[in-house]
Amino acid sequence: MERKKAAFKGSWYPDDGRECERQILRFLKDRNGPSRGSYVGGIVPHAGWFFSGSIACRVIGSLVGNGTDEAPDPVDLVLIFGHHMFPSDPPLIMGSGAWETPFGDLEVHRGVAAALAESVDGILLGPDTFPGENTIELQLPFVRYFFPEAVIVPVGVPPSPLAQKIGTLAVEAAVKSGLTVRVLGSTDMTHYGPNYGFSPAGEGMAGLDWVTTINDPRAVRAMVEMDVDAILDQGLKNHNLCCSGAVAAAVAAARSMGALRGVVLDYATSHERSPGESFVGYSGILFEKTSA
Repeated sequence: MERKKAAFKGSWYPDDGRECERQILRFLKDRNGPSRGSYVGGIVPHAGWFFSGSIACRVIGSLVGNGTDEAPDPVDLVLIFGHHMFPSDPPLIMGSGAWETPFGDLEVHRGVAAALAESVDGILLGPDTFPGENTIELQLPFVRYFFPEAVIVPVGVPPSPLAQKIGTLAVEAAVKSGLTVRVLGSTDMTHYGPNYGFSPAGEGMAGLDWVTTINDPRAVRAMVEMDVDAILDQGLKNHNLCCSGAVAAAVAAARSMGALRGVVLDYATSHERSPGESFVGYSGILFEKTSA
């Protein structure tokens, strides 16, 4: 089977499974650890593990349970939406092969990938041609660790109204195949400061305060409310979701699986780990089936 080589291991995250597990076990002790609930999906950040690995790990770890004391049903498929794209871009779908992780390869579900590509006019790509972006790869060791028997369908989603259709039809294809599904949308939040050419609120603490109290909370609110139109609008107009298409697709997918609300697991910025004039925001959101 063809496999996509991991491009970021050894730099953005460890290249050794034992070291990955050591970091995962440490991440699971951060803050309040994973959340307990009936979650069908979530939003994860995709910076290097040093900066945002803890949030991503705890979101994905929260998807293992079912909110009860009963053993959770096995998860067959994880849909992973990501990629930095323009609204005019077509969807990109990895349609075959497997993706390397330090814990072993994650195989792609060919049937779901092909059905989704046909229904949304997406471009099916193999392991060698599917873009090796950090948005998806940084999640894969967590997925392999928490769902060792699952397969995946990685999808690059443009920030356009098509995102909602992609999320809904991806779940439809999985359900028709009789698969139990979890869904992930990968995005970082405001990229602020001279490194990113974006400083509308000035430099220093004024900029950090604006990002953490005004700009990123706008996007967090849209995600918690599961408002696809607002999510796309926030990302395009306020630059507080770098992959708003992926978020919108994940929200649409979670809605089609019965999710009623988003729950904030955590929020942080890179400034907390590496203070400076330039920094990035990160959020972890979970989508829950039960009402408040």
